[in-house]
Amino acid sequence: MNNIHPIFDTLIEREDRERRLGQKGQVIWFTGLSGSGKSTIANALERKLFEEGKVTMLLDGDNVRTGICNNLGFSLEDRKENIRRIAEVAKLFKDNGQIVLCSFVSPTEDIRALAKNIIGASDFKEIFIATSLEECEKRDVKGLYKKARLGLIKEFSGIDSPFEVPEKPDIKLETENKSVESCVDMIYQRLF
Repeated sequence: MNNIHPIFDTLIEREDRERRLGQKGQVIWFTGLSGSGKSTIANALERKLFEEGKVTMLLDGDNVRTGICNNLGFSLEDRKENIRRIAEVAKLFKDNGQIVLCSFVSPTEDIRALAKNIIGASDFKEIFIATSLEECEKRDVKGLYKKARLGLIKEFSGIDSPFEVPEKPDIKLETENKSVESCVDMIYQRLF
């Protein structure tokens, strides 16, 4: 690390970037079980913000694991490293004045605290998509729960790997019997 020379003091200031964009950089972190609706709601919120002229970036478990995290598995250790990398990337976009929407199971308090610590507590909004395991299994668009129940997928959150319900999310959103639009409106009213 002796050959690394940070240039942070020569970069354009975050406040100047935010002023140029007309928005405050922040990270909206969606957590919940697979199939809870995290990505669907994050996508819809990003579309709403984009249509209003906001500069956004959506980071999702599926798109990130095909690139920057394609060498990681699903053990708790690998999940922690996955979230560490994502949080560092999200922080870069946030410091550039963008609104970053992150959609990740992030199954433990420890893992979510790591992300919050990297990003900065004042810029981190945690949204818990509180959907029951039974409902997530009914939705199971990708067939992952079925495979996990058959033992074909190991260390699946909520089945044979833990999912710790967030203790104090900024928003707890129960999605059962709610439309995507009403979920997005609730988040939008609270955060923007």
